[in-house]
Amino acid sequence: MKAVVHVSLKSGVLDPQGKAVADTLARMGYGEVGSARVGKVIELDLTGSTDKASAEARVKEMCEKLLANTVIESYRIELV
Repeated sequence: MKAVVHVSLKSGVLDPQGKAVADTLARMGYGEVGSARVGKVIELDLTGSTDKASAEARVKEMCEKLLANTVIESYRIELV
C-alpha cells in the first residue's frame, strides 16, 4: 500500500517561499498569478498486510510526530 501525505501551511501563516514564487512569476510575465502557497508531498511505501484503517492510523501518527509541524501546518492523507 502507498500513502501520500500532503502538507501545507495553515491559512494565516506567512509563506515567504510562496511569496517569492508569486513575485518571480509576476516578473516573468505571469501577471495572472495573484499569490502562491508552497507545501510538500511525501510518498510512503507501506509494507506488511495492514488494513486501510490501521494504515491510516499509523500514517496519522507519523504525521503528528514527524512529518508535519501541526502548530503551523495541516496535512491530508491519501491511501492508494
